[in-house]
Amino acid sequence: MSSSVGGGGGGGGADIASLLEKAKELDQLKKDQDEVVAEINKMHKKVLATPETVDKAVDSFLLKLRGLYARAKELSESEISASTALIGLLDGLLQSGASTAQRKKMVGDQKKKRIKSDTDTARFSAVRNQLDQAANLKGEQVAARVKSDDEKDEWFVVKVIHFDKETKEYEVLDEEPGDDEESTQKKYKLPMSCIIPFPKKGDPSSAPDFGHGRQVLAVYPGTTALYRATVASHRKRKSDDYILEFDDDEEDGSLPQRAVPFYRVVALPEGHRQ
Repeated sequence: MSSSVGGGGGGGGADIASLLEKAKELDQLKKDQDEVVAEINKMHKKVLATPETVDKAVDSFLLKLRGLYARAKELSESEISASTALIGLLDGLLQSGASTAQRKKMVGDQKKKRIKSDTDTARFSAVRNQLDQAANLKGEQVAARVKSDDEKDEWFVVKVIHFDKETKEYEVLDEEPGDDEESTQKKYKLPMSCIIPFPKKGDPSSAPDFGHGRQVLAVYPGTTALYRATVASHRKRKSDDYILEFDDDEEDGSLPQRAVPFYRVVALPEGHRQ
């Protein structure tokens, strides 16, 4: 029986050293066994070739042969013992490798949980900030979609009266309803998706800059209603008015260009119907 073993990862250095040492011992036992077997074979051949020689010294011959067999048995038992020890060392290394893999998996799982926790925390923080910003709009004028159907969205300038963080609803006041309204002022309760804050009048730097050709939602001059419009020219300063062309605002076959303050222009909502 021959053996060849190399070092590897997964087990400790002491375990690998023991494994190599036991493998060397097993190799030496095999070499010793081969020598004994070779000597036994020589004696067998001698019996077959010259039996008369054996007859003259039969006791001496048999005692030597018996000694060789006893040695062979001893070496064989030592080989079994060494092999068993090697198997035990290998099992230990394999279990250690499995434990290492399990530890790596646990560390990986912990990293995933930490990443998920960090993501959840970031998401919660973003939602909380959004709710805080919504609550801070109290008393401010905003753009609100107060009516919506399959054909048309109606947006107006309204004033925020209250924001409920539990229901995530705004209570708003239409301060200047049209002539067809039953009362001079009307209140609405609207979800967050129906509200767009206006840029701050006193802080042009905080307002988005919509370039030439961009479609926006803007307050039509002289009204509190917002309509879709297209930016008609480039502004030199962020505080300048936008020059807009409103959809369906034709005069003599062309769209007039109208000036609208930057703080009355917001991004066009996705899927807007007009």
